[in-house]
Amino acid sequence: MDEKERKQRVRTFAAASFLNDMGSDMIYPIWPLFVTGVMGADMAVLGLIDGLGDAIVSISQAISGYLSDKWRKRKIFVWLGYAFGGLSRIGYAVATTWQQLIPFRVLDRAGKMRGAPRDAMVADASTHGDRGANFGLLRTMDNLGAVFGILTCIFLLGWLGYRNLFLLAAVPSVIAVALIYFFIKEQKPAAGRIAKPFSLKNIDGNFKLFIGLSALFSLGAFSYSFLLVYAQRAGGFDATFIPVLYLIFTAVASLTSLPFGKFADKLGRKNITALSFALWTATCLSFIYLGGLFGFIMSFVLYGLHRGAIDTVQRTFVSELIAPKYRATGLGVFQMAIGLCALPASVMAGVIWDSVGMTAPFWLSIGLSAAAVILLYFVKEK
Repeated sequence: MDEKERKQRVRTFAAASFLNDMGSDMIYPIWPLFVTGVMGADMAVLGLIDGLGDAIVSISQAISGYLSDKWRKRKIFVWLGYAFGGLSRIGYAVATTWQQLIPFRVLDRAGKMRGAPRDAMVADASTHGDRGANFGLLRTMDNLGAVFGILTCIFLLGWLGYRNLFLLAAVPSVIAVALIYFFIKEQKPAAGRIAKPFSLKNIDGNFKLFIGLSALFSLGAFSYSFLLVYAQRAGGFDATFIPVLYLIFTAVASLTSLPFGKFADKLGRKNITALSFALWTATCLSFIYLGGLFGFIMSFVLYGLHRGAIDTVQRTFVSELIAPKYRATGLGVFQMAIGLCALPASVMAGVIWDSVGMTAPFWLSIGLSAAAVILLYFVKEK
């Protein structure tokens, strides 16, 4: 693959990511309000639905990563994943109870099966010198699409209402499907060439340690929904203002993903990973101790910095800790590990929130983040 083709592939994936995230983030800013306000669910149910969705993400990425390595086919998982996302939004629009949201949430998050195969294709189209920047570009376009989606939500929610907005959100994903299907070319594997089955023997102790500490961190990294509901209740903001807070952290993540990717290329993957954990700790402390409009704005800025750093550097780090021929599987295994922790993380946060208090989940998360940073010290970069 020559340099022109490599750049074209990365840009096409970036454009598709922009479109899909635009559709997703027409919904995500108002998702917790829709579930708790319109559908009448409590915080524990919200945590269950969000956590279940994140767990499905992890399982779907592990399966798709393994199969894409085994079959040497990645493209089908990518465009089909975008299609699932579009279909789920139609489901949200027609659901009448919170129980009916669950299968469509599962379908939505199962669409994330595109992640590991897509990230493997991006990693394969990169060199060590530009891999962090390429993943940074991908995250920038993800987040930039989210910014456009949030703005669409802010301006059209009052006019269209929840359900019509959900239907509109399906359109960008359909266009993303077409982009991948028609413009990404994938070489056919040689006849009879099926990859040697992946096993745990292909994962060394260094990679296992990174998976373990990342999973530990994820046990405290509860869903963003809690941050939005916390801001609404503690800050007394009107529901129509909540998408603005979502916009703030998404815009910050969009602006910083590419710089953080370049920093990871220059300063090392481990240093930026540690920084991302520290930024999450700062986010938790700011929610606990800061108040008022300015305080919450600063809290969401910190959260945006955290997302800009961690989403970029983790993919870069993982893609280099595993052998290239098992790259999609390694990325999928990693996502499965942290995603399976997301279910108990959000459920636990919801239960603690309801039984102890709104700040209790933040304190638990700070402790787990500190433990993850200590373990990170022992990981070796390749």
